[in-house]
Amino acid sequence: MTETPARKPRPRRTFSAFGDVRKMPSEYEIVTQGQNWTLRQNRAATFEQNPSSAANLWFLTYRENSPLKAENWDAFRDPDALTYKAYVTLQSEAETKVRGVLEAHADAAPDAASMALLGQLFTPSRYLGHGFQQVEAYIGFMAPSSYITTAAGFATADFLRRVTTIAYRTRQLQIAGPDSGIGSAERSLWEGHDGWQPARKAIEYALVSYDWGEAFTALNLVLAPTLDDVLLTQLGQVAKSHSDDLTWLLTCFLAEDARRRSRWSRALADLAINQRPENRAVLGKWVGRWSALADDAALGLGTILAAAQGSGVLAADVADHARTAREDFLAGLLDTASGNGRLRVG
Repeated sequence: MTETPARKPRPRRTFSAFGDVRKMPSEYEIVTQGQNWTLRQNRAATFEQNPSSAANLWFLTYRENSPLKAENWDAFRDPDALTYKAYVTLQSEAETKVRGVLEAHADAAPDAASMALLGQLFTPSRYLGHGFQQVEAYIGFMAPSSYITTAAGFATADFLRRVTTIAYRTRQLQIAGPDSGIGSAERSLWEGHDGWQPARKAIEYALVSYDWGEAFTALNLVLAPTLDDVLLTQLGQVAKSHSDDLTWLLTCFLAEDARRRSRWSRALADLAINQRPENRAVLGKWVGRWSALADDAALGLGTILAAAQGSGVLAADVADHARTAREDFLAGLLDTASGNGRLRVG
């Protein structure tokens, strides 16, 4: 009896970089997996130079030996699954909206009270936004996974978009009110105004937080969620109450970027704790440290917002609202909340 020859196994339609998988990876995964060269397999050190070189020791100290560790950082996925193509398309549409409202309101000068508020709080915020941009870029550079690097890279671009939008609007306001100080006084306000100094202190400390995990916690989990509530949400609400629809629209548009950053940042923090419960204590320590700076910064900005003619808000209420926004964002990440409203590990 003739035996039926064994059937030759069909080759799997898969990608070796993803291991023994049977499902074709998504476009997002294909273009993101393994794209951080400093994390290449079988490497003796981060860079192809002496392992004791300054660059290699930097990554060894502030990435590989970070207190924030995970079993597999490559398990992280951006909830929005953004690729470069998708991001460019998304932001092209967003910029069309921004340019449309800027052009539509180009000849409409705000009233004196609104102009004063914008010159004190909105136009100087480009300095803070640039600091956010620099920290986010560092997070992406040091991140232990190409999935994190990609998400942080797009968030960096978002902050650049914020800075350029504020700068464009600053020039419009300078033309509309050449005697207002807008366009020339921002640096002195940033460096000397009492209301801005706690925010300046916070971002300058963040810029020298070299551990990638602490930098991520400082900016993405604490400072940005807190201060975005003041500079985007609350400022936008006050502007709308003064019939300054353009500022309200701009802050609403920029808040979309902030919400997207918050989604992937929370997903990353959740993954870190789910994979390694010890990370709850690590994040709790950092969140507590940076929350104190963030609350001081929110209160400082709140004094500027409260001083605006007809704002109808109190500085303490502004700070409380910002703290609540941060705690809502972090809800469930850590164990308990302390009596003063700052998250801590129970």
